Amino acid sequence: MHPRLSDRFAPTVISSTPQVGSFPKATNCWRVWAFTVGLAASLLSNVMPLTAQAQNPATSAPSQLTTLLTQMDAATNARNLNTVVDLYGSNFSSTDGLNRQSLQQSLSSLWKRYPKLSYQTELKSWKNEGNGIVANTITRITGTFQEGDREYNLDSTLESRQRIENQKVVRQEIVNERSQITSGVNPPTLKLNLPSQVNRGQEFSFDAIVQEPLGDDLLLGAALEETIKPEGYLNATTINLEPLNSGGIFKVGKAPANSEQHWLSAVVVRHDGITMVTQRLRIVGN
Repeated sequence: MHPRLSDRFAPTVISSTPQVGSFPKATNCWRVWAFTVGLAASLLSNVMPLTAQAQNPATSAPSQLTTLLTQMDAATNARNLNTVVDLYGSNFSSTDGLNRQSLQQSLSSLWKRYPKLSYQTELKSWKNEGNGIVANTITRITGTFQEGDREYNLDSTLESRQRIENQKVVRQEIVNERSQITSGVNPPTLKLNLPSQVNRGQEFSFDAIVQEPLGDDLLLGAALEETIKPEGYLNATTINLEPLNSGGIFKVGKAPANSEQHWLSAVVVRHDGITMVTQRLRIVGN
């Protein structure tokens, strides 16, 4: 069951058949772009080199952790898929439903789509726990990709927690995630208002507000939501853009009764640019 999104403010329909010829070409792949970025952050938060900072400034990170990060650094920069996957335990699992096999398949597809990525990841903290180490990281991923004759820019920030045993990653949880894709000479600046987590059954607001004055610009937009699961990473879905005259997208959602995590996205298209912002929503509670 997905969060149910409904309009907070019913938009006035500018035209029953919007004239989109003067707008940047919007295809049916917007959803796959947003969620593939989420996949990029989810996967690469583990396989990118880290700036190691111990929880106690006077204590260095343990060799088990630093060795693993060094190995991941070399394998990732070389795009050596088999070596990267070997750094995950045979029983690897994640809160997004990925296992070792689906991670390998998804990472292979990811590298084909994003041949070049820039990244900066920081090891925020770590602790010994039983026979392993739990590490908390924050990763920022930036880059560009080409779709037809148009170039898109991505910027993704993700906070994750991973458990390491015997120098292998065995478990991962994504704590927070936000990604943005832009294109065009002047993409709209969006301010996204959405809590990072809500309780089961709780209502919440989802607003994507365009920061620039509207003037005579015609905006098209849409809000999307999707349950986070492995098969959802790379599936495209048609998006129906609607005219916006209120300076953004304003929705009210109600969290489902289960604890599944979701991606919520807002797309806004203007004659001189496109912006799509995606944020993870965690459903918590007993």
